[in-house]
Amino acid sequence: MKAMPTLQMIHDAATALRDVARLTPVMPFGRLDSHLFIKAENLQNTGSFKIRGAYNKLSSLTAEEASRGVIACSAGNHAQGVAFSAMRLGMRAVICMPDYAPVMKVEGTRGYGAEVVLVPGNYDDSAREAERLSAEKGYTFAHPFNDPYVIAGQGTIGLEILSQMPEVQQIVVPVGGGGLISGVAIAVKSLRPDVRVIGVQTLNVPSMYASFGFGEVETLRDKATIADGIHVLTPGDMTFEIVEKYVDDIVTVREGEIEAAMVALLEGPKLVAEGAGATGVAAYLFDRIDTSLRTMAVVSGGNVDISALERIVARELERRGKEK
Repeated sequence: MKAMPTLQMIHDAATALRDVARLTPVMPFGRLDSHLFIKAENLQNTGSFKIRGAYNKLSSLTAEEASRGVIACSAGNHAQGVAFSAMRLGMRAVICMPDYAPVMKVEGTRGYGAEVVLVPGNYDDSAREAERLSAEKGYTFAHPFNDPYVIAGQGTIGLEILSQMPEVQQIVVPVGGGGLISGVAIAVKSLRPDVRVIGVQTLNVPSMYASFGFGEVETLRDKATIADGIHVLTPGDMTFEIVEKYVDDIVTVREGEIEAAMVALLEGPKLVAEGAGATGVAAYLFDRIDTSLRTMAVVSGGNVDISALERIVARELERRGKEK
């Protein structure tokens, strides 16, 4: 296994990202009775946190590795992060994406100059194709989560939260393959072990939740979810080890609860969040976590198709009408 990421690597990543990643704002959720605050990574360059890990990884490559071009697999946000970073660093980028990936994420990736290979199936199918092409063509593989430099880049969010809101008591993080929560947990638990770090997954694809419960990496059957950004059937072995060591708990939320959180973010702090990005808010709103604690939810991305968002809003308003 590769060397595990460290707190020093996260500090080094913060230096590397100084002129690339935005210092995204922290803001109250909006309700007077709420202890919930938002880390708005949906306002990050490329629309999600993924640029942090992608740029840190690509900037760490040797000249020989960079000259071969990079390949990545992604449902969309890591794709855009790698494409943007490769464009900025002058590298060729090839991205394997599942054919269900939202159109705006596919087009956004192409817009940054990357070659997109659409792969039938899910994220795991895209990962296998990326690994095949890497071996065949000699591309340097930039894994979306199971890589120490990627994890270190994502961990800069943890440093920022502790700086922007020192009184935070609990940080809630969306989980797919585990790169984001691994980096945040290393940073936070190394500096403030009293702060709780909680992961959130969709109940439809709770691969890290299942692995966390069983004590070993689990692979789940595929199931549809609006949270495409965390649609991962098998978490990483590196991220799983970090999660086991540093993360306090992992909880799950239902699809309808994610939709409700997306609408609540539109209504409250006026933020557009994709399904994956709204899971932490859903966990708070639907009492999956301790709501008495001063809580920071990482809204990890805002790359959602307008047509999909329109349908989600309509379904949530219909649910509210039925409840009334």
